[in-house]
Amino acid sequence: MKFIDTHAHLYSEEFEADRAAMIERAVEAGVTELYLPNIDSQSIPSLLSLEAAFPDNCFAMMGLHPCYVKENYETELSIVKKHLDSRAFAAVGEIGIDLHWDKSTLEIQKIAFREQIKWAKELNIPIVIHGRKAMHEILPIVKKEKDDRLRGIFHAFSGSAVEAHEIIELGFLMGIGGVMTYKNAGLADIVKDFPLEHFVLETDAPYLTPVPHRGKRNESSYIPLIAQALANATNKSIEEVATQTTANAAKLFAGYRKPITPENFGEVGN
Repeated sequence: MKFIDTHAHLYSEEFEADRAAMIERAVEAGVTELYLPNIDSQSIPSLLSLEAAFPDNCFAMMGLHPCYVKENYETELSIVKKHLDSRAFAAVGEIGIDLHWDKSTLEIQKIAFREQIKWAKELNIPIVIHGRKAMHEILPIVKKEKDDRLRGIFHAFSGSAVEAHEIIELGFLMGIGGVMTYKNAGLADIVKDFPLEHFVLETDAPYLTPVPHRGKRNESSYIPLIAQALANATNKSIEEVATQTTANAAKLFAGYRKPITPENFGEVGN
C-alpha cells in the first residue's frame, strides 16, 4: 500500500535528533510522499533544506500560518511572495484563520488569507487551509474567492456534517489526521456518510499524534493508523482508503514539479 502524508512539519526542531531515521520509517511504512507546510520566515530555511535533502519524498509549500500573522505581517507576506515568485511550490500553505489563540488579529488574518488565496489563483496551485475555531469566518471568504482555479485542503478537518457538505461543494478536500483515532472526538460519526473521494490523510507531525501513540511526538510513519481508523469509520478496507486518498492527493498536487536540487538550493534567500 502507498500513502501520502499531505501535512507534516518534519523540519521542526522536534525531529533534530532523528530526522533521517524518521523519514526512513515513513517510507518503510509506505508513506513515500510528505508535503511540508510553511509557518513563517523563520521556518523557510529548514523547510527548504529538508526538501533538498530528500527530493524524492519531501515537497515544500509556501505560506504564512495565521498564528504568525502579527504586526509585521506585511513584511512576512512579502517574503512569502518572493519565494512563490522564485520557484514552484506544491501549494500555498498553510494559510487561513485561527481564533483559538488570538482573536485580536482577526482582521489582519483575513487580509493575509485573502492575499495568499489571490497568489495561489495567479499561480494556479492549491491552498492548504488552517481553520481552528474559525470555519464561520473562513467558509464565506473561500466562497467569495472561489473560481475554477481555487482548490485545496481543509487541513485537520474536525467540523460538522454541514461544514463537510460546504467544503465538498467548494471542490475542496478534507484532511483527516490523528483526531480520527480519538474515541471521544466524534469525527467517525461525521465522516462515515461521505465517500472517500473527499478525503486525504495527514499527520500534522509533530502534533495531533494518533492512538496508540497519543501524548508522544507524531511522525509520518503513523499514517496507516489514521488510514485504518478512517477505514473503520467508513466501512471500507485500509487498502481502499490507501488507494483512494493517495489518488486524491496525487491529483491535487499533480501540477507540482521539483525544482530544488542540492546544486541550486540556497539561491533564494530570506
